[in-house]
This record gives sequence, C-alpha cells and structure tokens, in this order.
Amino acid sequence: MREQAPANAEFARLHSIALLRIGQRSHALEALHHAAELAPEHIEVQCNLASAQLEDGDAEGAIERLRAALRRNPGHPAVLLGLGNALMASARYPQAREAYAMATHGAPEHPGLRLNLAAAEMELGNLAQAAIHVDEALRLAPRLDATHELHGHVLQAQGHIAAAAQAYLEAERLAPEHPHHPLWAGLMLDESGQLTLAAEAYARALRCNPGSGPALSQLVFAKRRLYDWHDLDVLSAQLHRAVIDGRAGIMPFPFLAEDASAALQRRCATTFASGIETQMAPLRQQLDFSYPPTSANAPWRVGFVSNGFGEHSIGRLVVALFEALQGSGLDIHLFATKPADDSPIYHRLQAAATIHDVAGLGPARTAMRIRQTGVEILFDLRGYGSGSNVDLFELRPAPVQVNWLACPSTSGAPWMDYLVTDTIALPPLLREHFSEKLIRLPRCFIPYDSTRELIPAPSRSDCGLPAQGTVFASFNNSYKLNAATFAQFMAVLRRVPESVLWLHSGPGEADERLRATAVSHGVAAHRLIFMPQLFHAEYLARLAHADLFLDTRPYNAQASAIDALWSGCPVLTHSGHTLVGRVATSLLHHVGLPELIVEGEQAFVDMAVRLGSDREALTVLRRHLLKQRSRNPLFDMQGFATDFRRAIQAMGARYRIGRPPADLDL
Repeated sequence: MREQAPANAEFARLHSIALLRIGQRSHALEALHHAAELAPEHIEVQCNLASAQLEDGDAEGAIERLRAALRRNPGHPAVLLGLGNALMASARYPQAREAYAMATHGAPEHPGLRLNLAAAEMELGNLAQAAIHVDEALRLAPRLDATHELHGHVLQAQGHIAAAAQAYLEAERLAPEHPHHPLWAGLMLDESGQLTLAAEAYARALRCNPGSGPALSQLVFAKRRLYDWHDLDVLSAQLHRAVIDGRAGIMPFPFLAEDASAALQRRCATTFASGIETQMAPLRQQLDFSYPPTSANAPWRVGFVSNGFGEHSIGRLVVALFEALQGSGLDIHLFATKPADDSPIYHRLQAAATIHDVAGLGPARTAMRIRQTGVEILFDLRGYGSGSNVDLFELRPAPVQVNWLACPSTSGAPWMDYLVTDTIALPPLLREHFSEKLIRLPRCFIPYDSTRELIPAPSRSDCGLPAQGTVFASFNNSYKLNAATFAQFMAVLRRVPESVLWLHSGPGEADERLRATAVSHGVAAHRLIFMPQLFHAEYLARLAHADLFLDTRPYNAQASAIDALWSGCPVLTHSGHTLVGRVATSLLHHVGLPELIVEGEQAFVDMAVRLGSDREALTVLRRHLLKQRSRNPLFDMQGFATDFRRAIQAMGARYRIGRPPADLDL
C-alpha cells in the first residue's frame, strides 16, 4: 500500500503500527517519522510519536510535542489525552488533571478519560472525586476490566479492602488473561484475612504469567502462612532462582522467611529498591525537597513513620521508649499511616509525642507534611513489612533516614542512610551484606515496655492445656515455622513424654493441616494446642504456663521472644547467619542466658529434650528471668532511651556539620 502511495502519511502511520505489532520497533519508528515529514500537522502521527517518546522515558519531549500539536488543534481530545498521560508520567498531576478534564468536553462519553481523571485525582489525594469519576466510567463501560481495576484502587485507598478485592475479582472475570487482576485481588483478600482465597488468586496470577516475581513471592509466602508445604520446596527453589536472576517485584520481607544467605537477602532488597527508585523518580524530581541548615543549638526534631501507632506490636515496643525520652531535648513526631485505634497504647503515645494522622494522604502529601515539620532524622518502623512506606521514604522527606525495628534486614536502598542494630545481632562478619551505615547500640536493638503488669493467668484447663506435662511454646507468626523446624519440634515431642506444643492459631485450615503433619511425624494430633487471638495482656498472662519457648529458623522470634523472656519463659534458639536469624541470640546474650543459644539442628533438639525433661532446670530459668525484670539492661527502658538519644545525636551531628553517614558504635 505504501509503495502505491509513498506520499500518503496515513499509510505510513498504519504501516508503523503494523510493524510495532510484529515487534519491529525500530522500523516502525522510521515509518512514523517519515509520516511526520510528509504531514507534520497530522494529529494521530504526533500522538503516536509522543507515545513512543513516553515509552522511551522522554516524558518532557512528549509534552513539548503534544503542546505544539494542541496549539494547532485547540481542545482536540486525543491530543489532550496524550498530554495528560505524559504529564502523569512526569508526576505533574494537577496539570494532567486539567488536560483530562478539558478532553472530556470533546469526548464526554469516553470512559478512558474518566479513568485517567480518577487516577490523577488519586495521586492528588482527592479520593472522593476519584470515586465520582470511576462511578461515571462504570456507567459508561461496565464491562471494561480496567474500570473495575481502578475502582479497586480507589476502594483500597479509601480503606475498603474487602470491597476492593471484589472489584479486582470482577476485573479478573472480565479479563481472565490479565495476571495483574488476580494479583491485586490476592493482595486485598490477604489483607482482609481471607488467606486461602488469596493463595488461590496468587496461583492464578502465576499461571497467567509464570515470570511474575510478585505473584511467585506472594504465593510462596501465603503457603508458608497456611502451613501448606505441598510443592513448596519447588516454588521456593523457583523463588531463589528468581532473586539470583534479579527478577523484578519480589518483596524483600516475605523472602526473609526463606532459608537464604544474607548476601541473597541483600540482592533481593537491592533489586526491589531499584524498581521503586525508577518508579518514584518523576515525583521525587517534582518535589525536589531541600533541607535548610539547622542551628547547632536547635533541638533534634525526629520523626517515626508506621502503620502501628496503637494496639500493635510496634506501638507496644516503642511506647515506653518515647515516654522515657520526654524531657530529653528531642522533639518527637509520629506519622501514623493508619487511623487512630483509641487504644491505651495510642493515648500513651499521644501524650509522649506529636502524632500526625497521614492515613490516606499518599506518599507525596505525606512527604510534604513531614518536610513541613522540619524533621531532620526520620525512622522507618515498617521497612518492607506489611504497611510498607518505601514509596514515601524514596521521596527523601528528611535529610537523614533510618531503618529500624519491624523488618530486621537491609533495605538495599540508597535513600536509607542508617540501620539501628547491635553487635550480637549483626556481627562484623555480616557487615558487607548491609547497604546502610550501622548504628550499633551497646544493648539489644529492641526496646521493651517494662512498665506493663502481668494479669493473673487462667488455669491450664482454661487454656486448653493438659493438667500435667511440659508445655513447649512457639508463638511466632506462622510463616516462620517451616517444615524443617516443625520436624525438629516433633522430634522433641517424641522424646519428651506427655509434652505438648502450644502455638498461635493460624489462618484458614492451617491448624488442621499442622495436626495432620504432626501425625505423619508420629505425634498425636491432640499434642498440638492452638491459642486463639487474644488481647495482648491476656496472651502475656498465659505465658506463665509455657515452660520453654522454641525459636524458629531461619527467621527468629522478635517481639514474641522478648515477651516470653519478660514473662519468665526461657527461649531456646539456633544462632543463625543472618540478622533475622540472630535476633533471639542477641536477646539471650543480653539477658544473660547464652547457654540457651545453640548451633545446629541436633543440638537444638537435644537441648530442648534435656530442658523439657528437667522440671527443676526450667524452674531455675524462670526464677532467673523474673529477677531480671528489675535489673537487666534488656528491660531497662531508661537506659535504652539514653543510648537511643546518643544514637540520634551522633547521626544528627554528622549531618549538621556536613559529614556523610558513617558506621557508629556506641
């Protein structure tokens, strides 16, 4: 056709589209540029060229091209649509919204324009207006899967997690070949507590796209939490290979539950962080935060970001620290990414620090709020865990940013300057596997609320425990208990008559699945006792009946281990070769029980059997721990606060005098 009409720009344009569809992009661009030479004012040609520039990462060039086309064709909806897309790609959300809104005047029935308007409003934090545009798109195109997907995004941002899952499932029903629909559905089902359905959705996403890093990592993590170990070794091996190959989208936090080296954990984190950095670059460049110099005598303004400032493990760990820091000269600001829960913990935090409710604001507006407060040192208390705020931290709202507490591993991210740890949890041998500079405290890096009081424990029978026999406990999250560790636990039960294993009740059919596995190991199902979800004080009281806490590997207990020690229950741990595998080692070292740190699986089983068969030894250990509450540095929150303040001053002083971050041993 082009040979018959070589001067026809439209034929050249259509030829370029055909070449694109068969993968000949360079030839397609040649044809498109030829079409532009033939007809420089051809609107569709200019829009196609702008789209190609966007694909090549040249958003500014696309914007310039489309604005020139718009000057020749004012109000043209196709040009305005393309311009809006280019402005979105460069994070100019207000201007993108304006372009889309103008385009709707020329194409009022175009559902895609409504969706793009909704997306722009979401980026601007205008969720109610975004919902209006999505509703209009649903009216115009009720069978368009993209409409239901964006509906899910809006519902998710509004906190309507279960409804968001249904929207994504509807998108999947309309377009089952698109793997991102079941992946999003799985994430929402997961967050709403429907883990079995979430695992099924992740599996569908992986079948649609076997190369999907997010689907693979989320499926493996879901199966671990469900104790669904069928075919898990195969999937886990695929996940390890994907991390080695640098596959994008594998979340670092779930990977911590894999039996992997510290080097591979860092590779996973670095790959993921690189993707976030690329994704957020336009917005970071738009915000372009600056940090005015601070007077040398100004108080240290410190910020902490988390979704857990309330009745949550993070809130329970840090509340006494912030109380102890009152009057220390620190100006503490807490940025809560979830609404207040009106719990006693929240009210204590509210009295000890300034709390900013940033729930639903999104990364850009939250970053601006943090920058407006003048925070110099900003702590991320979530890392890559649930409720992660990595998008926010990548925007660099503070000049010094610190990784601490919830996700004990490296971020692999250039926007994180420091990691707070200690020399036992992170010995020199592991140093090379951390991208951050290290702040090493002279005590375990986990704070603890030593002001809490234990309520009386209910009877053993009220807890579902037998009247006699040793009670082994392992109150870790279910993803930390893998098949190999469970086999060790079963070996212990076989050698300690009448003993039982006390666990948290798991999601879905996890408990029944674990009981069946116990039977396959020669242990009667009734010897596994499951504790339901309880208020934390009730859980702590029940630890009076736990004789020995059995730790997991490769991912150790953290908050649950220090809870056990505070309650008088000794903890037995393996000493691992990663930070997540050495947290309990640090706790036991600092509480003065190094004999409960063992090397190797057989040594772990033998020690558990020895202690589980020696009631007197268990009694001595409990008495020792109960005495430590008032005298041991592990539970000395005022001492911890002093060291923590020194860490803040050390990081801040380097920043104020213009020196780069450096490893600091306190």
